[in-house]
Amino acid sequence: MIADQFGRKERQLRAALEETTRRLGKHFANPAARATAGAYLQSLLSSVERKNSWQLAEAAGFDTPYRFQHLLGRGAWDADALRDEQLGVVLAGLGAEDAVLAIDETGFVKQGKKSVGVKRQYCGASGKVDNCQVGVFLSWQTAQGHALIDRALYLPGEWADDPERRRAAGVPEEADFATKPALARRLVERVLAAGAHPAWVVADTVYGADYKLRSALEEAGQPYVLAVTGQQCVWMGFGQRRVKSVKTQVPSEAWVELSVAAGTKGPRVFDWAALTINHPHGKEWQRFLLLRRSRSKTEEVTAYLVFGPAETTLEEMARVAGRRWAIEESFAQSKSEVGLDQYEVRSWTGWHRHMTLAMTAQALLAITRARLFAKPAASEKALAAFKKSRGLPVAAA
Repeated sequence: MIADQFGRKERQLRAALEETTRRLGKHFANPAARATAGAYLQSLLSSVERKNSWQLAEAAGFDTPYRFQHLLGRGAWDADALRDEQLGVVLAGLGAEDAVLAIDETGFVKQGKKSVGVKRQYCGASGKVDNCQVGVFLSWQTAQGHALIDRALYLPGEWADDPERRRAAGVPEEADFATKPALARRLVERVLAAGAHPAWVVADTVYGADYKLRSALEEAGQPYVLAVTGQQCVWMGFGQRRVKSVKTQVPSEAWVELSVAAGTKGPRVFDWAALTINHPHGKEWQRFLLLRRSRSKTEEVTAYLVFGPAETTLEEMARVAGRRWAIEESFAQSKSEVGLDQYEVRSWTGWHRHMTLAMTAQALLAITRARLFAKPAASEKALAAFKKSRGLPVAAA
């Protein structure tokens, strides 16, 4: 039985790899380039411990990494076209029902000063200020799984304003300085314009504090749950109040105990409260201030700004807030399984190409997992029998 299950999983993964490699090939006019791209994808999915250029080349059976280096640096192909196609693949493979679009950034520790965008800045990967690059990403999450779907490299001001460094790293003229929230706005607007319809957009305080991002989402009629700090101001009644002052004055009866996500030690239980705040969008929509309080340390309160249908319940808002973790898992899986952070490129083009191929590999794994663990649909006869056993009405044939 175990051998049969293992064989089934291996066959499905192999079939998914062949399907993805065929689809990848149409982005390369040259047969040799198509073969190299397929080999790179397969190497990213291999069991190689460290997915740098030399080890990936060895896994592919190449004597040197030069073919991969050419693929990422000088080869003629459009990584953005592949990214756009991948969005449709992910939506089809993971579905769109109750989908959450998550925004977050992750860091890539690097040595030296020549890798595009590198500087000493806070790096989530190391948890401290480090010499690193930072990328802003989007993740698509449903009950079927989650996968990264878009990326943007953060270009610090000292890079954006230095013609010599830009030229050496191949930074295109149109790439200007943009804050991380501004990059996130561009990514989200692109995904929504492509026809994606997430139920919610979620993000941490870096993005929740950005008024332009919130306004863009509201103008698009896109519900969100965005974390904010205590310094955030909200309009309540006839004036503005800081979140830190509001959260200390919530009446005790407004707090509701809810478990919305599983933690490493079991269900994560918090007290939650939601207050309506002013908005200009009519009766169909509502803004809320959502508060999450620790049950053991009641002074620890996390705040979220929420925009959604007026009838949105506290339970729904809390559930969505608990789903932001999925993008963190996408980062962890992409780094450990497909070498998202193990690249050896310095150029703008190389960074975006590697990220796109690594995201393609991670999506392949996510969609394959969804197929492997999908519950088979009940047959009509089985469903009719179940309804009959429970005394429920059965549709006439």
